[in-house]
Amino acid sequence: MQAVGVDVGGTFTDIIIFDSRGMEVLKLPTSPEPSASVLNGMRRLGPRARGATLITHATTLATNALLTRSGLARTALITNDGFRDVLEIGRQRRPELYDLRTRRPPPLIGRRDRLTVRCRVRADGSVLEPLGKDEAERLAEDLVREGYDSVAVCFLNSYLNGINEEAMRDALARAGFRGHVSISSEVDKGYREYERSSTTAVNAALSPLMSGYLSSLQSSLRRSHIRAPVYVMNSDGGSSTIRFASSRPVTVIESGPAAGVIASKRLASELSLDTVLTFDMGGTTAKAGTVIGGEPDIISEFEAAGKTHSGRSIRGSGYPVRGEFIDLAEVSAGGGTVAWLDEAGELKAGPRSAGSNPGPACYGAGGKEPTVTDANVVLGRLNPRALLGGAMPIRQDLALASIKKVTMKLGHGPRDAAKGIVRLVNNSMVRAISMVTVERGRDPRDFAMVAFGGAGPLHACDLAEDMEMTDVVVPAHAGLFSAYGLLVGELTRTFSEPVMKTNPGLRKGFRDLEVSAAGSMRSEGFTRFKFSRYFEARYLGQSHELPLPFRSESRTRPDFDAKHKALFGYSLPDPLEVVSIKVKATVTRPRPPTLRTSHDFSRSEPTERLAWVGGEEHIVKVFRREGLRSGDRGDGPCIIEEYDSTLVVNPSWHWKAERFGTRLSR
Repeated sequence: MQAVGVDVGGTFTDIIIFDSRGMEVLKLPTSPEPSASVLNGMRRLGPRARGATLITHATTLATNALLTRSGLARTALITNDGFRDVLEIGRQRRPELYDLRTRRPPPLIGRRDRLTVRCRVRADGSVLEPLGKDEAERLAEDLVREGYDSVAVCFLNSYLNGINEEAMRDALARAGFRGHVSISSEVDKGYREYERSSTTAVNAALSPLMSGYLSSLQSSLRRSHIRAPVYVMNSDGGSSTIRFASSRPVTVIESGPAAGVIASKRLASELSLDTVLTFDMGGTTAKAGTVIGGEPDIISEFEAAGKTHSGRSIRGSGYPVRGEFIDLAEVSAGGGTVAWLDEAGELKAGPRSAGSNPGPACYGAGGKEPTVTDANVVLGRLNPRALLGGAMPIRQDLALASIKKVTMKLGHGPRDAAKGIVRLVNNSMVRAISMVTVERGRDPRDFAMVAFGGAGPLHACDLAEDMEMTDVVVPAHAGLFSAYGLLVGELTRTFSEPVMKTNPGLRKGFRDLEVSAAGSMRSEGFTRFKFSRYFEARYLGQSHELPLPFRSESRTRPDFDAKHKALFGYSLPDPLEVVSIKVKATVTRPRPPTLRTSHDFSRSEPTERLAWVGGEEHIVKVFRREGLRSGDRGDGPCIIEEYDSTLVVNPSWHWKAERFGTRLSR
């Protein structure tokens, strides 16, 4: 197998390839046009890329489109008469509770583009009023005449019976509508009208953009004689075909962050680690998550293009999307995070980022503002001459000049200002780690930290000390670890059916759902797959449900009670209502080799430089990771540089080079 993982981030594009000759990695700045970065990287890999048999891709395209509201399709929403303003009414959620001037984001589909028809399905799924054929066809002809690119159809209670939505889609086809049509009974088969409407609207607005991008990318690859099938990472850590991702772009909104967690899951399994904290610090953001018992935390709703505060998603600040997402706490703390002074003259860091263009000042690409990367260069924590094995020259003088811009009002020297910047982002990242551990009743001291991303190993020891953690794992090629996660993720599809009953018999429902799921998988060309069963339930009268794996009818109630008690400290004797059942189909895929450190023992003698490590100035030894053999060990303070990342080892920490990377302990 010749497998390629391509992770397009906000600052860098990471590519990793496995074949019979071993592994090759490549890191290059992300272009304004993401597909150009992918093609550029694949061309640089040359014959190895042309021999690829599988390409898995993660992209921030959908997220960026929603954040900037650019590139989105001209979209119409068709709903029931009387429900035109569901998207605008939403839920009673204020993004900032005490800010009288707070504003919710504008509806993704404006009021003039929200249209209604007469039809109704009852709460039990029976049809009260069928969709009128003449009315549907008149509306469809209007939409064709207006030139809409995409249409979202969401009718009341259609999660139980989508017959009216299907009839509206048929009417659009008869009228000659050639754009994308998203019907809620296929996009989101769950109750709660607003969330289903929002998910369908987001899907419809993104479909033309994502399908156009993925189709163009595949065509460009084929013109470059790269004919491998392309898969896309889902937000839940699985992968899907281009065809599915194009029609369900809501499933890939958080594809990039999910890949690093999946890579951590694979590494935790190899090292027999049961509780792992994942820490991913890239060029724009830092993200923390957990893998417990071999599985990451999963959430069923995400606030797309929403704001965050101290790692928390602010409800009501974005567009609710339902599906399966790996649960991560995210903060604006990356290598490109810009430092600045507020009106009171206090030093701040973020949320703005220098991105890949122009990037940090030290890159010499035109950036002038001080960033976290510039601070680390000034403090000697990053190589002051070059990164990426010498391929990216570093301008220490420009880094120093940028930091000096915030020293005038502070009354401190540039090194003190740089220390302040590093401390600020460390504090921000500690809050994110606390969110996924302490705030959920988990002791971080019981976890091993897997630190990755281009900047993750730089700050790992500082954060571990703040959280009193004693075990840090830095994987080989930590800066491309998420790209590796694209290769180890399974190809999956999740199918669901609503239940909304107390004490239902679930076995027949699961069997029927699996028959339907098998037909859908075969229609996409898959013949070998396995099913996993899940259900969502709640105590009758509760407003939120919990997801659990289904083991048997007899274990449904005990399993739910145990999980509810573990999460909230109590269980109830109330009736249990099963809200929905889910089946996850997993396609068997060849397992790629374990990620290993590249070796070059020709220049293994360490150098020395002045660096701020562990809160103090030290003359530290600087090792090349490629020059270390498995079993080599040492003590901090020191710095270990690799092609795509830099590891700072604080005093009192011990390090050991392993085949999988570097392990730290204290």
